[in-house]
Amino acid sequence: MKAFVDKYEDRIHGVLSCFDRMLFRGYLPIMSGWSMAQLLQAHDIDCASVKPFLLSNAERVKAHAQAMCSERGRPFEYLSAKMRKEDAARKLAERDGIEEGLVCVFSALEPCRTFSLRFTTGQPYVQTAKRKCLHLYYYFMDRDLGLLHVRVQTWFPLQVQIYVNGHEWLERKLTARGIEYAKIDNVFIRVGDLARAQRLSDRFAHLSWPRILNRYARQVVPQLDDVLGGCEYYWVAAQAEYSTDVMFNTADGLRELYPRLLSHSTLCFGATEVMNFLGRKLVANFQGEVVSDLSSLVCRRVGGSRIKHRVKQNWLKMYDKAGLVLRIETVINNPEEFRVRKQVLRDGKQRTEWVALRKGVAYLFRYREISLQANARYLDALAAVDDPTAGKQALQRLTTTKKDAAGRSCPGFNPMAQHDATLFKSLMAGEHCLHGFTNRDIRSQLSGTRWLRACADDPKKASAKVGRCFRRLHAHGLIAKIPRTRRWRVTDYGRKVMGTTMYLREHHFPNVYAGIMH
Repeated sequence: MKAFVDKYEDRIHGVLSCFDRMLFRGYLPIMSGWSMAQLLQAHDIDCASVKPFLLSNAERVKAHAQAMCSERGRPFEYLSAKMRKEDAARKLAERDGIEEGLVCVFSALEPCRTFSLRFTTGQPYVQTAKRKCLHLYYYFMDRDLGLLHVRVQTWFPLQVQIYVNGHEWLERKLTARGIEYAKIDNVFIRVGDLARAQRLSDRFAHLSWPRILNRYARQVVPQLDDVLGGCEYYWVAAQAEYSTDVMFNTADGLRELYPRLLSHSTLCFGATEVMNFLGRKLVANFQGEVVSDLSSLVCRRVGGSRIKHRVKQNWLKMYDKAGLVLRIETVINNPEEFRVRKQVLRDGKQRTEWVALRKGVAYLFRYREISLQANARYLDALAAVDDPTAGKQALQRLTTTKKDAAGRSCPGFNPMAQHDATLFKSLMAGEHCLHGFTNRDIRSQLSGTRWLRACADDPKKASAKVGRCFRRLHAHGLIAKIPRTRRWRVTDYGRKVMGTTMYLREHHFPNVYAGIMH
């Protein structure tokens, strides 16, 4: 991402890459109908007792949650309608000053994967089925991870989902080490020591995730102590978001640039470019879709828009956060689209090969590598976008009223008006380049035009009018006096602005207008 950062280094505070939303799922070794049948057989559960066994265990999971809430004085609430559970839990934690431990438990009826008993030619067998059952959402405030939730399915196979946020984890690490930072919502807008913060962020992928996640699973699944004794969850990364945040010094620095970045991404990044960002090639036998869409999210984000490039189940997104941060984010839902280099057994021999990446939490280091490279490629591609801020500021300066040295108001210029275009053309004439121009030179060039038509017969009035025009041009910085002479010259700023406005009026505007009319 060096090309992008170098181009806009004068307005960028720094860059920080970090895991964001992480969804971990835990699976017990009873996910298939055959393995569940083995469990039932091990506990001597016959066909008539299967349903009571499953229902009693589901009730046990719910009763365990209610007892935990009662013991710790925390609310247990059933949700009959959709709501932002995380926001509600965070408000409860802030209201009650909870810095560690259980915040609340929400319950809701949701679809799940469970089991049913089937009969074929009189022989019963256990088969997986889709049903609806009660799901419990435990919200904990963790000392290291911040606010997280543990979602447990009350019916077998007791699937568990745990949500954590990498930015909350990093915030606690920065606080513990005394590193100053400023954070709005879920984004850092300032960090005192960016290099050290990045090194801390890189550790997230190497945490002992099975130990951390199993600790919470044991708190919400009482069957792990008896019915499922000896079983442990196998943990996978169901969804991993990795963001690269470009922190701007001011909101103005991003506000003018961001629409250009969105436009460039929408118009210039096709399927080939998006695949390349993700480290892949668009080949003839590719099966799937590459979709880019621009969405408006006025109610949720300053700036109101984001672009998402979707390749099958994986995404690459760009949006602004808090009006100060440009976020590029890679979301991996299906890691098998990528590769990891590991040792495999081939023909009885150990070999190191590139193989399909799996979801296991042991591969989070590879998730980070892939996402960071994708974000960096995307930012480098955006380096081709020119910043419009200087041009817009120059236009604003030209068209607004200024004060001269004596404090008198000098109106702005209209770059599209024939009146001002004629004046600019006379000032930019080639014969004035070497020695500048005088009042008489400009009067002679403007004679017969609308500028001096009213005072064509009175040289004094014409000279006074051109003199007032010089005062106005000087106040706007378009011309400057040549010392110890009565001559003036066009400034570098004036040459850029007047040359641009003349080109805009004579060439660009007619071409664009003709295109719109067609």
